[in-house]
Amino acid sequence: MAEADPQEDLKRRALEYHARAPAGKLSVIPSKPCISQEDLSLAYTPGVAAPVREIAADPDKAYDYTAKGNLVAVVSNGTAVLGLGNVGPLAGKPVMEGKALLFKRFADIDAFDIEVQARDAEHFIDVVAAIAPGFGGINLEDIAAPVCFQVEEALQTRLEIPVFHDDQHGTAVIVAAALRNALELQGKELGRVKVAIVGAGAAGLAIARMLRTLGVTEVFLSDLHGVLHSGRADLSAWHQPFAVAPQDWDLAAMLRGADVVIGVSVRGAIPEAALSTLASKPVIFALANPDPEVDPAVARRLCPDAIIATGRSDLPNQVNNVLGFPFLFRGALDCRARRINPPMLLAAVDALARLAREPVPDMVRAAYGLTATQGLAFGPEYIIPKPLDPRLRQWVSGAVTVAARESGVARR
Repeated sequence: MAEADPQEDLKRRALEYHARAPAGKLSVIPSKPCISQEDLSLAYTPGVAAPVREIAADPDKAYDYTAKGNLVAVVSNGTAVLGLGNVGPLAGKPVMEGKALLFKRFADIDAFDIEVQARDAEHFIDVVAAIAPGFGGINLEDIAAPVCFQVEEALQTRLEIPVFHDDQHGTAVIVAAALRNALELQGKELGRVKVAIVGAGAAGLAIARMLRTLGVTEVFLSDLHGVLHSGRADLSAWHQPFAVAPQDWDLAAMLRGADVVIGVSVRGAIPEAALSTLASKPVIFALANPDPEVDPAVARRLCPDAIIATGRSDLPNQVNNVLGFPFLFRGALDCRARRINPPMLLAAVDALARLAREPVPDMVRAAYGLTATQGLAFGPEYIIPKPLDPRLRQWVSGAVTVAARESGVARR
């Protein structure tokens, strides 16, 4: 009998999961009773006129009388969905529903997924700005670069609620926290390492920007067309500040002597032959999902002194955005922040890095099927907290709220 194909089995189970009635992953559940005539008169006419008049007189009252303060829109045009590319807004809907599910599961935030069939960036911006009044925050998702940069910047300027592109900043926060811990374990300092980022899309540029903020001076990037340098005429305004490599560099030269390699690209983007040219005790983050840029087992064999992280849940050191975006928004919503700004992102980085050094409760070990003597102690195979750690909300959201207040963007 032929062995079952694991990929086909996963596909079958995933389709069954999504098709099970009711189809999809979301439903709307009323938060107030509506079982009597009195309930109906309060929920709708004539009683609903009272909060309408209050909000008309003072828009901030919407936070008191509606769900706005705990409601996030997960918005996408479907142009860069996971590793599947430009599949369109409708095909991207399962991912957006999944994002909304994670908001609720990890931070008790209600989220609506909104898929936009937009003509261009300006149309997309106008649509999101038009629906924004009903939400406490906007999570931009799976929008291809460089349009994602244009969209986020325009909406942050126009709106007085947090607008956050998770593929950029969520990824950057988690990578920075994990890297800070990994470098300490390797006996290296952020300000004295060479970082090579393979992939110069939304995530790659945001990671580079975050690392510069943290004091990394040697950050180099590459994309499908080669290493970013000043001689390239095909770079956008967002790429140009990072085009600092020598013009004669190829990917092998960029990787040679690197202390840190971060892959935010596709399977095979980090050549195995380059691993032997890395600095001693390197840090290798191969984050493409489900197939990393280089096989972690091969990386371990060729670089036995490396600290390795991936985006996979079945391997140590999972760099997963669910460690960031729910708790960033939770902290921002709790203080009614006008935006999620750099001090709030840095606070999240610090909180995640520090939490990984704390003793891990038995309930977290149990969630991952581990005993008290199995792993999950700060070290080369535990540099970042696990997504099911219940302390994340207190640590990360709390730090974000404090940073929002101290930086002047909190309304309360």
